[in-house]
Amino acid sequence: MEPGLARAFEETWPAAEYADAGGFRVGRGLGAGGRVSSARVIGTWAPEDIAAAEAIHRDWNQQPMFRVPDSDGALIAALAAAGYRRDTPTAIMQAPVASLTGQPIPPLTTFAVWPPLAIQRDIWSSGSINPARQAVMERVAGPKTAILGRMDDRASGAAFAAIGGEAAMVHAVEVLPQFRRRGLAGWMMRQAAAWAADHGATRIGLADSRANAGARAVYDRLGFVEVAGYAYYARPS
Repeated sequence: MEPGLARAFEETWPAAEYADAGGFRVGRGLGAGGRVSSARVIGTWAPEDIAAAEAIHRDWNQQPMFRVPDSDGALIAALAAAGYRRDTPTAIMQAPVASLTGQPIPPLTTFAVWPPLAIQRDIWSSGSINPARQAVMERVAGPKTAILGRMDDRASGAAFAAIGGEAAMVHAVEVLPQFRRRGLAGWMMRQAAAWAADHGATRIGLADSRANAGARAVYDRLGFVEVAGYAYYARPS
């Protein structure tokens, strides 16, 4: 991943704490999922660093897991030899902020607020964004906001956006099932872009599971392009 986007990717969804093991940095996620509970390369690593990273994971009572770029064939091979298996292939996508801000958002459809409203937390909790993941948002040090989406005169969707450097990242996009496939996610992304523009960001990015074809179609229509990819590697339990 290009350094500026990589910075935003890490700064806008941080772990509770970090520990280094040779060429790896391990995140302590406190139940908030693989993004913040995995080890990633930060420098030249040696085979024994894998075991050192595993030891940190075990000390923190979390499953040993590595987040590996698709381009890192050496680490992928080393992990496969150690019994690790690939999971959740993910695409990193980005778009110029200006490309999402030219179309007016229908009145009362989206809002950018911080801290999140109780209804936004309820929407997140109804999906996969549990309280541990919501706690990640509180740890972000830079500019951040919660996006509220509305349809049929009721709260229908929520998302989180934050800025690292000159790039904004969008996380935790959730639309209630009865309101999906009606364009709300797209309007929420445009609201995130408008907020990002107001805070000086020039591009906006996100991470999307490759299995999530519906979301990928939305992002493609909005003009996002894939710029990198990664997957998680863990041993079968």
